[in-house]
Amino acid sequence: MKRKKHREGSARGQFIPASLRRILDSFACCFTRPGHENFAALAAGWILCQGKHRISRVVQAAVELACTKHFASLYRFLSHGRWSPDELSRVLFGLLVQVLPGDIEALVDDTLCRHRGPRIFGTAMHHDASLSTYGRGTEAGRTTSFSCGHCWVVLAVRVPLLWDRNRGIAIPILFRLYRSKKYCDMRSYRKRTELAAEIVALLESWIPHGYRLFLAGDGEYASKTLVRNLATQTTFIGPMVKDAALYAPVLRYQGRGRPRKMGRRLRSPMQLAATGSVCWEKITIDAYGRRMRVLVKTRTCLWYTVAGTRLVRIVITRDPRGRADDRAYFSTDPEMTAAEILERFARRWLIEVAFRDVKQHLGVEDPQNGWGRRRRPRRGKKKPGNHPRGNRGKTAVLHTVPLAFVAYAIVVLWFLREGDARREVRRHVERSPWYRRKTRPAFADMLVALRREIWAVRFSGHPADDRVTAKLKHLLPDVLLAA
Repeated sequence: MKRKKHREGSARGQFIPASLRRILDSFACCFTRPGHENFAALAAGWILCQGKHRISRVVQAAVELACTKHFASLYRFLSHGRWSPDELSRVLFGLLVQVLPGDIEALVDDTLCRHRGPRIFGTAMHHDASLSTYGRGTEAGRTTSFSCGHCWVVLAVRVPLLWDRNRGIAIPILFRLYRSKKYCDMRSYRKRTELAAEIVALLESWIPHGYRLFLAGDGEYASKTLVRNLATQTTFIGPMVKDAALYAPVLRYQGRGRPRKMGRRLRSPMQLAATGSVCWEKITIDAYGRRMRVLVKTRTCLWYTVAGTRLVRIVITRDPRGRADDRAYFSTDPEMTAAEILERFARRWLIEVAFRDVKQHLGVEDPQNGWGRRRRPRRGKKKPGNHPRGNRGKTAVLHTVPLAFVAYAIVVLWFLREGDARREVRRHVERSPWYRRKTRPAFADMLVALRREIWAVRFSGHPADDRVTAKLKHLLPDVLLAA
C-alpha cells in the first residue's frame, strides 16, 4: 500500500523538492492553475537539463518531473501562452526585495543571443561585443564583428551575498527584445535606450516607499533618453565622454525674460585632466574584486546635453602607474563621493557575468523556437537575410528567454535560502584539487547543488532499498559531472 500511494504521489509531480516548490508557488498569481503547473515543470526541467538546452530536452526533463503533463501542453505554454513576462518580473522583484539590505542597485545593458535561421522571429545582424576588439594589444588594431540573433535589453538587480557582500551577484528581472530598424515597422521601432527607459520606469513603479534606486549603465545608456526621464529618487551612474560640454550652475536670476538654464562654460573632462590648477587626489577603492589606488579630480556642474538642469558630479580618474587611459564618470547625485561613484559603476560588470552564466550553464542561446514555417516549398532564388512570416513565432521568442533568466534567478534564490557556501566550496575543491584558492561558490556550484537536491528527492522517492539510495546519493555528483 505504501508503494502504491507513493507512485500516485510521484505521478502528480512530487519529484520537485519542497524547498524549490515554495519558490515556484510564489509565481502562482501570474498564471492559471494549469499554466502554473506548466511553469513549474518547465522551470525545474530547465534547471535539471544537461548539455544543450533545446526545448525538446527541457520538455523531456519537465515531463519526467511532472508525469501527468503532456509534452504538447508544455510546448504550447511557450508558443501560445497568454502569461506576461512582466508579471513574472514583478513577483521576482518582490522576492529579491526581501533579501536586499537597503537601497536597490540596478544594472542596465544589452546582450546578444546568437541564432541562425532565416525565419526565426526578431533576428537580425547586431554588433557582437564578444568577437570585437578595441585596438589595445592587437596587431590588427580595432575590429568590429556582427552576428545574427536576438538583441535583448536587460535590467538586473544586484543582490549582495553573505560570503561576498562587496561584490554580490546580478539577477536579471526585466527584458525587452530590440528589433532592428531594417526588419521592423517604423511605427513600432524603438531604440535600445527607449526600451531601457521603459523598463526602468516600470521598476521605479514597483519600488517600495523609502527605497532609493541606483542605476548603472555603460556609455550607450548614459544618454538623455534615459537619464532625463528618471525619477527624482533615482540616481544614474555612468561614463562621460572626455569632450563633454559642462556648465556652471545657474545663479539666482533677478532680471527680466526667461531665466537661463546654464551658467558659464567650464572646462571639459579632457581639459580638466590636463590642467595643473586642480590637483589630483589619491584614493583607494574596492573594484573588480581587488583594492585599487587611483588619482581623481571631481567637480559639480551641469551636463545639459544628457542630464538637463539636474546637477551632476563628475569624477576624472588616472592610473598612477600609467597603464590605463584617463577616464571620466558622472553621477546625478552631487552628494556622492568619488570612491562611491567608482565602486558602484564597477559593479556594472556583474550583469556581464550573469549573461555569461545564463548562456554557458543554462543555454539561453540554445532554443530554436520561434520559426515561421512555409506550407509550400520555396520557389525562386533564395534571398539572403531574415524573412519571417509576420508575427509567427513571436510569442515563443518573447517567452523563452525570460523563462531562462527566471530559472537563473530561482537557482540563486534557492541557494540563498537552502544552500551552504562552505560545504559547496569544500566539495568542489575535493573534486578539483587544483582550485586551491577557491573560497566562494560560483553560479555553477549553486546549480549543481540544486540539481543534486532534485535528484536526491527522486532517489528517496523511489521504492528501492535504503542502502542502494544512499550509494546513489554518494555517486550523484560524479554522475552529474559525466552527464
